[in-house]
Amino acid sequence: MNKHKLRSKVLKIRKKNSNKNIEINLKKFFSFLRINKLKSKNIGGYFPSNYEIDDLKILEMMEKKNFNVSLPVIKENNQMNFLKWSRHDPLKINKFGIPEPISSKIIVPDIILVPLVSFDSELNRLGYGGGFYDRYINKIEKVKKVIKIGLAFSYQKIKKIPANKFDRKLDFIITEKEILQ
Repeated sequence: MNKHKLRSKVLKIRKKNSNKNIEINLKKFFSFLRINKLKSKNIGGYFPSNYEIDDLKILEMMEKKNFNVSLPVIKENNQMNFLKWSRHDPLKINKFGIPEPISSKIIVPDIILVPLVSFDSELNRLGYGGGFYDRYINKIEKVKKVIKIGLAFSYQKIKKIPANKFDRKLDFIITEKEILQ
């Protein structure tokens, strides 16, 4: 199955399951960070949309633990940056209908929480098809290593993602049921 058909199929399943209130276990998430010695203080999250798994509680807890929290902002030419954000800060809606921070302070995350449409056990990710995260990760990893943690529902896992040379593997994928590494 090609990426377009696969994306459409999984997004329909995700919408159908959106009323189930499935969450990442916060205690397990922070235990995972501690066990893997992921102590970096700059974290990039995302504002959940389109029935994505919600990372806002994670970001709120990280902010309380003095992490520098940031969210992505889409720029010209489909480029992306992460800008500082606090749960108390206002947001604006971008051209895709996704809330973005209005801050101008760029944060280069050490850890990025990555939304995804689907994933496989090889840590491949299927996104929405715009390549925003792949381009951003490629750009940043020329400067420093960034830990890429995909967040998803367990039912988004498929046998094999059809990957290409532009796709960037994740370091970990966390669902409500498991942590892949």
